[in-house]
Amino acid sequence: MQVTSTHGGNTAKSLDARQPEKVSGIDGAPSRPERSGSKNLQTTLANPIHCQGIALHSGVTVDLVLSPAPANSGVRFQRSDIEGSPSFPALYNHIVDTRLSTVVACETDPSSLRVATIEHLMAALSACEIDNILVTVSGPELPVLDGASDAFTFLIRCAGRKTLETPRQVIEILRNVRVEGENGAFAELRPAQRGLSLAISLSFPAQAIGNQRYAIQLDERRFMEELAFCRTFVNRKDIEYLQSIGLARGGSLETAVVVDGENILNPAGLKIEREFARHKLLDAIGDLYCAGHRMQAGFIGHKSGHTLNNKLLRAVFSDAANWRFAPTGSSRTATKTLRARVAA
Repeated sequence: MQVTSTHGGNTAKSLDARQPEKVSGIDGAPSRPERSGSKNLQTTLANPIHCQGIALHSGVTVDLVLSPAPANSGVRFQRSDIEGSPSFPALYNHIVDTRLSTVVACETDPSSLRVATIEHLMAALSACEIDNILVTVSGPELPVLDGASDAFTFLIRCAGRKTLETPRQVIEILRNVRVEGENGAFAELRPAQRGLSLAISLSFPAQAIGNQRYAIQLDERRFMEELAFCRTFVNRKDIEYLQSIGLARGGSLETAVVVDGENILNPAGLKIEREFARHKLLDAIGDLYCAGHRMQAGFIGHKSGHTLNNKLLRAVFSDAANWRFAPTGSSRTATKTLRARVAA
């Protein structure tokens, strides 16, 4: 992955995001000290940053630019390869496909103005507490990079984090909301006292995966140490089929764990125990950030994926009794503005 800082026209040296070098101000902390009480304020990037990478399904090289955005913008995507195209929000009700990845689209032209495989970037933005950002990409899908969120967190930390003078609003779940799928699959959000906690269990017939569980109380440090580097995974038969119909051209054993029965085909094996369950939690964090804000909730998933995660958000916001903005002492006007952003 080629990384370029676009701040002030300076070009950084090429870096491999899978093995990031230490960069000043990003070793486990924001690029500058945060003020007291800044946890309650919105953030954006301190500087824009650019990289190139291979798109997972098309296999083509795409340009990705992460840029600062004003308060109350949220996460927005824009297609730089389509002249004059507008930006559009990464919100649950703009998700148009969840079969192979999470795909967001512009409501005015969802067939053309769309971006696929956003979940790993969304997870990194959530964990790094970036509220506002413009994501510009030169194609219909994000680069796969490391097949996880590690490369995206590296980019975010290189760009730095800037605190804005606008209160942050957090979505508080007020009562249990549950959606169910086939074969006992379900996803559920519950009230919680603080932050976002997540627990997931999965069951696959492939012996290399089998039955796994993992749980975490989300914060930036634990995300980096336990989840960010955990790669997407696929059954060998599935990837052979996808490639036969012209998909998964950008995948490799560096960007995905490939299983075949009881065998893991990656020469180096897994990066960590229960990498499969950890990656499913990473996906859930990214999908839940499509709520438009951070959450105060407990998430529980069993055999859940992008489709159930999106159905869960739609179920939450279908009834105003399910949620509220957690009290922060902010003005009623600001709360109304942010509530409108969720429902946009």
